[in-house]
Amino acid sequence: MRLFKVFFPTRVVGLLISEIAIIFGCYLVAALFATETPSIFLYEDGGFYRIGIVTVCIVIGFYLNDLYSQLRLRLKSQLLQQVCFVLGVSFLIQSLFDYLKLTDWALPKWTMIYGSFLVLLLQPSWRILYDRIVMRQLARETVLFLGASPVAVMVGERLAENPHFGLSVAGYLEDPPASENLPSNLLLGAISDLRAIAETLKPQRIIVGIAERRGRLPVHDLLELRFSGIHIEEAQTAYETVFSRVSVKDLRPSQLIFMADLGPRPRNEFWQGVYSFVLALVGFLVTFPIMLLVALAVRLTSPGPVMYRQTRAGKNGVNFVLFKFRSMFQDAEAKSGAVWASKNDPRVTPVGNWLRRLRLDELPQLMNVLRGEMVIVGPRPERPEFVKVLVEQIPYYQQRLSVKPGITGWAQINHKYGDTLEDTLLKLEYDLYYIKNLNFTLDLYIMFHTVKVMLLSRGAQ
Repeated sequence: MRLFKVFFPTRVVGLLISEIAIIFGCYLVAALFATETPSIFLYEDGGFYRIGIVTVCIVIGFYLNDLYSQLRLRLKSQLLQQVCFVLGVSFLIQSLFDYLKLTDWALPKWTMIYGSFLVLLLQPSWRILYDRIVMRQLARETVLFLGASPVAVMVGERLAENPHFGLSVAGYLEDPPASENLPSNLLLGAISDLRAIAETLKPQRIIVGIAERRGRLPVHDLLELRFSGIHIEEAQTAYETVFSRVSVKDLRPSQLIFMADLGPRPRNEFWQGVYSFVLALVGFLVTFPIMLLVALAVRLTSPGPVMYRQTRAGKNGVNFVLFKFRSMFQDAEAKSGAVWASKNDPRVTPVGNWLRRLRLDELPQLMNVLRGEMVIVGPRPERPEFVKVLVEQIPYYQQRLSVKPGITGWAQINHKYGDTLEDTLLKLEYDLYYIKNLNFTLDLYIMFHTVKVMLLSRGAQ
């Protein structure tokens, strides 16, 4: 299922909807037994609305604790601990409503207590049951891989590690020498055995991952199997679905050229510029007091200018000056020249370390958005010195410059900090996915998820 231009496994969506129903139901049952006149509370005193507020708070708490992204249930005690923590925070929010005299938003005390007790009993039990039955057993599609290219193998490993995709890997068909690298239990035969293996296993899906197809691709067999009702897709497409990024391994230029929905589209870019300007203006006005405090902290804790200006590569490689609060010591690169920032970088000041964790050092980039050099969401702008090197070393790196850079982006919320060429390659794959699917709903999803990244101090620098 695709929402906001992002693929969400149907099992995850089903889990989310079922848990919303369970949480809402727990507090509804509590209201029926804990209030003197349930009908008056629910219909005249806004009881349904209040229960809805608590439900939203708890679901957001589960989301912030990765209960909808890390679905593999490893420790029951950890799940119980997370649920207790979220319920505790919900109690604090209810107390805050009472303190602020927002009684129309808060549930009665005993309704909140009884309802939370029911959630504590039912939600972990339902999650365990869902994991054992729905995630691992019900209606799983059998997948047969035709070919064992690096992309196909990565997709297979991903599916095996994440049963919530609902796809069970039957095995691979491959010829020597590529077949020699596969485990014996996963190698089902040669590519020429496709028809016989398909009739035996009856897969619902075939993923084609043959590295060199010339003279090896069984076109007629695939055509017959496709018309028999078996879903057939390329490994590149499956990779994009399960990893939410575009693989540059074995990617041919023709695949990008003929990709139907590859962006960017001028209309989407225009509207992105409009809402980015509006959000940047509002954000600048709202965060201006915070920026003053940050500027004061930088000024008092280390010598040098408050603002740091650095040349970055913008759309189509046009350079611009990026604004940031200075988080490093003055003249940090005077001797070394332009180098990648590293984890626990000694050039970063103590205050700068906190600014980077909370991403407060990037607030001045709102001015870059107002000047039309950046947008709110897009690939992070790199320094021209690095771009020149990376374009020579990494295929398709030049294509990430086809859109304006952003303050946050798809790569920033999906990939942790890294300073290696491999990390840069992964970020490029995320950036290409974003460029391909660029639209308002995806930007909205990224902005929402960025809040989580900021609160939990995750993501790349």
